[in-house]
Amino acid sequence: MTNKMDGDYAIVRDSLYGTVNEPTYAGAVSFMRRKYTRDLNGVDLVVAGVPLDTATTNRPGARFGPRAIRAASTIMAWGKPYGMAFDPFDKLAVVDYGDCFFDFGRPELVPSKIEEYAYKIINEGPGLLSLGGDHFVSYPLIKAHARKHGMPLSLLHFDAHSDTWDDEEGRVDHGT
Repeated sequence: MTNKMDGDYAIVRDSLYGTVNEPTYAGAVSFMRRKYTRDLNGVDLVVAGVPLDTATTNRPGARFGPRAIRAASTIMAWGKPYGMAFDPFDKLAVVDYGDCFFDFGRPELVPSKIEEYAYKIINEGPGLLSLGGDHFVSYPLIKAHARKHGMPLSLLHFDAHSDTWDDEEGRVDHGT
């Protein structure tokens, strides 16, 4: 059993279930204070970052999205979500898998690296909640899911506006 005064539950957490109160200003920052691990045994949902903004046209910086989302999530990680009768982490084993790493100096290899990263996770069974990055990261993630589950697929994409449009053949950017 983890001692309540240990802190750094992203590292020392014993169970993949439940919520443990930890100060928002201290400790290792993982998504909702879930355990950082690459061990997917018994895991229902993996949270993984894809820190990429190479395909952005106007405002770079989305590569810092996964880190910022994790940091912001610590504010909400001390108890069950407001207004809910239960804590989803009592029912789902959720882990933070960390970020997908790739060589930013080899942009032609990035899509396949993201696809393989996602496929490795979902092929072991858990669902995947990915944190981006620019909109482009959706393309290789969808390819990984199609490889695992077949077609058709649906995508739930949170954004302030639509960046999906038909593009010329062969062109791939953040709105493709």
